Amino acid sequence: MEFNENLPIYIQIMNLLKSKIVSGEINEGDKLPSVRELSKQLKVNPNTIQRAYQELEREELVFTQRGMGTFVTEDVEMIKKLKKDMATNIVQEFLVKMKKLGFNSKEITEILSEWVEKEERE
Repeated sequence: MEFNENLPIYIQIMNLLKSKIVSGEINEGDKLPSVRELSKQLKVNPNTIQRAYQELEREELVFTQRGMGTFVTEDVEMIKKLKKDMATNIVQEFLVKMKKLGFNSKEITEILSEWVEKEERE
């Protein structure tokens, strides 16, 4: 994983795990890799992984069972909400960037419609 210098690594790891959860790559109730295992895999300090897990637990997206590990929440509605929130953020960022380029709402809608139609044909 390539890390962005402008964002704390633990937040980037949280975002990676959130993306995997909402995409279904990691399912509700699945066990996450151990702190040590994920720190080796991502080549970061175990404390960084621990912080990411603690923050995800604070957000109630994961829970820890003593001696067993860290698991993804089984609350499907919470995962749906996370997915919707992530999508909303992406759309907001897109709209801000498009408006900075000088596009109005109608032009943005036309561009999106063209892309959707193109995707459906492929």
